[in-house]
Amino acid sequence: MFLFKLLSFLIGHVSLVVRGESLEKFINMAVSRGIYLWDITRLEGDRVRVKVRLSAINPLRHIARQTGSRFYFQERAGMPFLAARLKRRKMLLAGAIIFVVSLYSLTSFIWFIEVTGTSKISNEAVLRAAKNAGLKRGVLKWNLDTAEFERDIREQLPEISWTGIEIKGTKAIIEIVEKKLPETSENQPAHIVASKEGLVKEVLVLVGNPLVKEGDTVFAGQILISGVIPPTLKEKEIPEQPLSSEQKELLEKESGEPKIVHAKGTVRARVWYESSAEAAIIEQGQKATGKTVSRFGIKIGAKEIILMGKQKIPFKQYKVSSRVKKLPSWRNINLPVEIVTLKYFEIVDFKEERGRAGAKILAERRAMEKIVKQLPANAVMQKRKVEEASAGSRDKNLVRVNVSVETLEDISEKRTFKPE
Repeated sequence: MFLFKLLSFLIGHVSLVVRGESLEKFINMAVSRGIYLWDITRLEGDRVRVKVRLSAINPLRHIARQTGSRFYFQERAGMPFLAARLKRRKMLLAGAIIFVVSLYSLTSFIWFIEVTGTSKISNEAVLRAAKNAGLKRGVLKWNLDTAEFERDIREQLPEISWTGIEIKGTKAIIEIVEKKLPETSENQPAHIVASKEGLVKEVLVLVGNPLVKEGDTVFAGQILISGVIPPTLKEKEIPEQPLSSEQKELLEKESGEPKIVHAKGTVRARVWYESSAEAAIIEQGQKATGKTVSRFGIKIGAKEIILMGKQKIPFKQYKVSSRVKKLPSWRNINLPVEIVTLKYFEIVDFKEERGRAGAKILAERRAMEKIVKQLPANAVMQKRKVEEASAGSRDKNLVRVNVSVETLEDISEKRTFKPE
């Protein structure tokens, strides 16, 4: 398909509107004589639109006379028409040649430098090291020794374990991998705290002092399993009568000091989530059909020249996406030349009647999508409750629902601390 389009562009093709009473005969005779027609579209009345290569126009004239048909040109595209247009505009052709030569010259240099992969090291520090190594804007890219630049950057920044430099067009991408510090030792004191609110269902303690039990309501940040284990001496073992100084000293030795540990364990709890959403019973609007048309051109100053693409957009309604590339400045000289790419997306009006039941199902699905985004991977859904809420008098076309979900999930989260 690409080769066919390329060949059609090089030799030129036209869009014809054929009128007559024997259109089928016209098409059959063209095909039987080896003339390739494409994009055949039936129009109103006794008309049909076809696309054909420029070399087939004269044979089609004979076929039209034999079938009593007539045709006229609707659109011309391809290199021959572009060349003819440029031939009439010699200054434009000279400007295009200068533009291409300038563009090729400017693409021989590095104009943009991008740094990726940094988190602790600043991008400015990497760019400074690259500049010291010789990689900077305006450097001719054909003679770059990327391996030497990578080695120099690593030597200047010891925090880097690996460096890679990739050249893409006029951009140099410096990829950085930082050295990883050893992870926190499990010997460091830590509590297990609640990551969110919930009702405790199960407590499993491997190391540490449990501070909650089944049935307790906890809030986010509350300590569930403490990393501070108190002395083993129970309060009931302490005599109620006053103690002498010797007895107090002996009691302190027997009771000992609290033990500081890295708490381990899990706490599962019942957690509730709520969300609401709404959907229209009858929805109207616009949507894309998937059909697109592209147009490519050059803008010189305020004048835009279309090099490729249709002159007339075939859609009644459409949205436009544009992409403009400007030439980089050279020695503070800004060339007023831009490369413009336009893409047109066809849109159509639509009307969808769901009914109240269908709107309720859609609103429930939207509310559940919001809740699912909040659920952790370990959450197990236990119950779900759906209630239709009043949308108020503001819009009788809307159906609003409230969804509440109960889950059972691990809410434990480690948090280090410094012993007092």
